[in-house]
Amino acid sequence: MSEQILLRGKILGIEEFLLSPAGPGESASAGREDLLSARAQWIALLGEVLPRALLAELGLARILLGSSGGAQFLLVLPGEARTPAEDFLRAAAADASHLSNGIVSLVWAVTENLGDWSAVRKRLNEEMDRKRGAPLASGASFEPFDAAESAPAGDYFTPQFSTAIREASTVGWNPETPGRILPGTGKHVWRITTNVSADGITVARHAAPGDGDAAPATLGELASRAPGKPAWGVLRGDVDDFNVRLRRVQTIEEYVPLSVLYKHFFAGELEVLCSLPEFWRKVTVLYSGGDDFAVYGSWDALIALARELQRLFHRFTEENLKEYPGAEGKTITMALAVAESQDAPLAAVYEEAGRNLDIAKAADKDCIYVLGRVLEWKQLADAAELKDTVLRMLPNPSTARPVLLELRGIYGKVSATGFARAAEARIEKVWRFHRRLNLILGGDREKEFQKLRAHLAGEIAGRKTRKLKLRPSGLVALEWALMFTEV
Repeated sequence: MSEQILLRGKILGIEEFLLSPAGPGESASAGREDLLSARAQWIALLGEVLPRALLAELGLARILLGSSGGAQFLLVLPGEARTPAEDFLRAAAADASHLSNGIVSLVWAVTENLGDWSAVRKRLNEEMDRKRGAPLASGASFEPFDAAESAPAGDYFTPQFSTAIREASTVGWNPETPGRILPGTGKHVWRITTNVSADGITVARHAAPGDGDAAPATLGELASRAPGKPAWGVLRGDVDDFNVRLRRVQTIEEYVPLSVLYKHFFAGELEVLCSLPEFWRKVTVLYSGGDDFAVYGSWDALIALARELQRLFHRFTEENLKEYPGAEGKTITMALAVAESQDAPLAAVYEEAGRNLDIAKAADKDCIYVLGRVLEWKQLADAAELKDTVLRMLPNPSTARPVLLELRGIYGKVSATGFARAAEARIEKVWRFHRRLNLILGGDREKEFQKLRAHLAGEIAGRKTRKLKLRPSGLVALEWALMFTEV
């Protein structure tokens, strides 16, 4: 009986590639959502198609695919398949590098399936680290090459490719172009599905429909569908300490189902959520990975989507990870970036959302960066309730904005230093805050209004405090309400 080997592959350079400017032949799509969308879908499918194509080319059973997706994969192979498998991956890596102007790279590690999973995983990680740390060790980069053959393939990432991938029921692969994903055709073909399937590829690919034809909605159309301020944004999310959770599993029998579980959650739940009436015309999926996702759409829908997805993720981990100790992999952090103008490049706002996500993760876990502040999920719920309270008190948008701007100015006055503002303008004491709030909101004596005003004051400044300490959720609520009332 031949020995058994494990092959782990990983795609590198993804963020750099997604944010890189358009290459030769891509200028027609530069600055538009089509280019980033096409690149993101290619990356999402590459980690799914390559391991399946490898097994199909070598005539091996589908059951040997351990896990795939999230830009990495794990295969169990017979020992004699090592050389042809590595030849296959070299060809795919070269073509992927060619398509991405040398930015995307594919690295892999192979080891015998001997010993405990912790020892096997250590050997795989050590080999992977060696290849990542010394990418020129093979010497292939110094061999002569044909400049014509190495010219970037600028005709691949087109708007037509993006649309075809979203609409195709199957994707295929050809050995002549091992780095390309082919919508609906190829030597080997696999079905695309949003449900868990042993034979298909599970991926989220919803696109909000456009106004005029079957094409996906443009950024301007998505912005126009938002209430109040016509703006769009990008929402990105990432599971907290996901790699730590995977490192703690003791066997490969635990590792594979756990990694697949997360991938199916994001692909399935995103597709289901985006099919709901409040999201299907307002949100487009960029990608869903093994532990992260990115979507763009109307700013108001993205906040609602973030709250609902966090709720579902919390329930998902409670049901499926209750036997695992610790909080690793059981919480999710997200970040929202709102475009300053409707014609802002999608790539720039996507990059800003990534920076905001880094800020949120550096500040805390299980939180969200939204409208300039990092909030815990409970604080976001408080901000939503407070926003609704403000809008109930000020139902007329034309008169509400000046009042909201004055309320927002309270935060600036509290944080201002003594020499920056006059002493009498500062409102450090709680009673001064209440007095200022009463002056801004007016003296309506209706009982319901008085109750709402007292609730608003308590939620912004807290209760039973001698010194004013404004809550960050209050500022988010005011910014939120300002965007709703912009006309």
